[in-house]
Amino acid sequence: MAMLSRARVVSSNLFGKLAFQNPIHRAFSSSSTQGTHSHDKMMNNNPMFSLDISSQIGSCMPISMMRIGTIIHNIEMNPGQGGKLVRAAGTSAKILKEPSATKLCLIRLPSGVEKLIDSRCRATIGVVSNPEHATKKLRKAGQSRWLGRRPVVRGVAMNPVDHPHGGGEGKSKSSGCRGGVSKTPWGKPTKSGFKTGPLKRRK
Repeated sequence: MAMLSRARVVSSNLFGKLAFQNPIHRAFSSSSTQGTHSHDKMMNNNPMFSLDISSQIGSCMPISMMRIGTIIHNIEMNPGQGGKLVRAAGTSAKILKEPSATKLCLIRLPSGVEKLIDSRCRATIGVVSNPEHATKKLRKAGQSRWLGRRPVVRGVAMNPVDHPHGGGEGKSKSSGCRGGVSKTPWGKPTKSGFKTGPLKRRK
């Protein structure tokens, strides 16, 4: 408890020094103009009030309030929907077009794709933390299980009764003499589903 109270006192002292570096003692007066001038002077001298919110890392606001070239993440696809894009560790996107010029804003995603997004959508300024996440290597299989990932067994390693890829000679997906495309364990094509388009006309 003593350490906790001591930490609270230190944090309060630091905040007091930052927020009130140049305190202005305002005399009591019935004049409203004098109070307004002293309040404006206090806000101008205070570094907390003079910072630009649109350039602070971690600020969340509509894209229309940001500048061109701003690095952002956690972007909405529809206004009020919540962050959907650029949420993985160490990723970020960049604003390529002036947001206030048009209703749509051009944003370059981490994949290099340039996407038009509504300027009313909100985003967070900065880069997602933990950029070393992609370079980490798991020491053993148990570490993957600690993360909640279960083993994945290949279909070609199963028997024909368990998977359409099972059986056959060698690493064959055709299941014997019958050729075929990659399928799910329930026999549905994995690439693009069943072909439902119109058949090609015979010449």
